[in-house]
Amino acid sequence: MNKKTLQQTLLSLSLASMTVTGLVGCSTKTETKETETATTTETKNMENLNGEPFGKLKDGQEMRLYTLTNKNNAKATFTNYGGRLVGLWVPDKNGKMTDVVVGLPSATAFESSSEPYFGATIGRFGNRIAKGKFTLEGKEYTLPINNAPNTLHGGKKGFQDVVWQAQQTSANTIVLTYTSKDMEEGFPGNLTAKVTYTLTDDNQLTMDYEATTDKTTVVNLTNHAFFNLNGEGSGTILNHTLQVNADTYTPIDATLIPTGKIEPVAGTPFDFKNPTAIGARINDKNEQLKNGAGYDHNFVLNQSTDTGLFKAATAIGDKSGIVLEVLTQEPGLQFYSGNFMKSQNTFKGGSKDDYRTAFCLETQHFPDSPNQPNFPSTVLKPGETYKTSSSYKFSVQK
Repeated sequence: MNKKTLQQTLLSLSLASMTVTGLVGCSTKTETKETETATTTETKNMENLNGEPFGKLKDGQEMRLYTLTNKNNAKATFTNYGGRLVGLWVPDKNGKMTDVVVGLPSATAFESSSEPYFGATIGRFGNRIAKGKFTLEGKEYTLPINNAPNTLHGGKKGFQDVVWQAQQTSANTIVLTYTSKDMEEGFPGNLTAKVTYTLTDDNQLTMDYEATTDKTTVVNLTNHAFFNLNGEGSGTILNHTLQVNADTYTPIDATLIPTGKIEPVAGTPFDFKNPTAIGARINDKNEQLKNGAGYDHNFVLNQSTDTGLFKAATAIGDKSGIVLEVLTQEPGLQFYSGNFMKSQNTFKGGSKDDYRTAFCLETQHFPDSPNQPNFPSTVLKPGETYKTSSSYKFSVQK
């Protein structure tokens, strides 16, 4: 090999070495950048799962706001104060994202609200217990009176006023847990409650409830979302249409306690077997409407024969075209037409909670079940697991 050929060979090897080094260097930088991006995204996702500040309670505890999302850009927000559904955004007939659940702007506002149940997870016993008393296994229990002369939604400090342990396990799921101590609000047994809320990709908010106890007790869990399917601040809900899958209901006395009878809805203002405007008969001269100051009654659902979810009710916003289907495994549904809303609280969007600008459809066992032997039982014993599911499913009117 002559000198010139040797120089050319050495130059070629040098260039090849530089090229390999450059390629390796470029690959390392790319991999590092991708790793950094993945780490940043993962960190951001973890931060999102940890929620964001949502105001302080009177005792100084700082609450969190958690956001669930799905692939359709629907969104639900929850706070660990009271296990509350704070907002729920779904598309209307024009594709506009609309918040169909009225709620308050902070945990601070929820704690001081004149309406204690906005969006709350309700327990230990949803709805009313007559005169705050019931007998279980031969022993009488006395509960706090907070809706004179009765106990409502678990007593003076029901589950709406406690801090739940919250774990957002994914972008679309949050798990809330709370242990109610033996004799808390007068109820026997240490009760451990868990609720899993999931926002599915078909725009359905599912609610899976579980509870166990170490002493025989009663339990009746539900969610107390207040809906306006036209969106907060859009006015009355009386022009929404409602259909309830129930042939019968439980009439109430003047204190809103069931009389123990189960009566047909046919021929009464409580017949929602076909879609009917909420306000169509709400002002009829009717003793039951007078007792409830409107609709505040339990409907006995026409349950399906299987153990899965069945349709309890369908509501449609007259302006938005948003359709809400309530699905459940529960035997009853409480329909409340916002009769006690008094413009005393300011919602997160700035409007007031004006009279009948939101309604509730609470899946449940019947009110006062511990005192009504002919109603489905709400007794839970050690070794058993209370387990029930419900959901709010959204679409638009075709």
